[in-house]
Amino acid sequence: MSADLEVRSFRSVFALERRIYRIDTLRLNPSGLPLRGIAYAAALVIAALVAGAIPPTAWLDPLLPWYARDIGVPLAGSVFLGAIRLDGRPFHTAAASLVAYAAGPRIANALKPQPDRSALWRPPSVLLLPDGSDARFRRLRYRGPGAVLVTHPHIRSEPNLLGRADVTLRPLPTATGGPRVIELAERGLLDVMPR
Repeated sequence: MSADLEVRSFRSVFALERRIYRIDTLRLNPSGLPLRGIAYAAALVIAALVAGAIPPTAWLDPLLPWYARDIGVPLAGSVFLGAIRLDGRPFHTAAASLVAYAAGPRIANALKPQPDRSALWRPPSVLLLPDGSDARFRRLRYRGPGAVLVTHPHIRSEPNLLGRADVTLRPLPTATGGPRVIELAERGLLDVMPR
């Protein structure tokens, strides 16, 4: 009776990994040695030898025998790095993308890095003048030259001896008249007084 092979995902079928099965006439284990693991082992052995020669880490040399320090720990590290997957990617690919993310810009626009925030253009502050279209007058002082459109019913008073403004507007409780345009000369002052 033949056993059917159930394939739950074709990812495992097409996820090719280069492996070494034999060296000359020496047959290795049936599953082979992953080439990526051998590259990790070589890099870690070189890193262990360099770390043993640099003064800050050279004090670790007497703690472990040379074969554990220079061969055993790097081989165990290569097995670990070859086995782990970060987001489904091998360690070196995931580590490279994490380093690129940490070193890259924090702001991107249309997948292009943006300059520093301090160098960005900022619009000037906006001057907002209420036009009286809401339910009440707001306190406002405007110096000309210019023209002001007032759509709310109002009482207009011209300056007197004690007045500081050239034109003063006060709200009118009853709705009479339509919108009016008030023109102000150079340095003319309009003062809107709410109730």
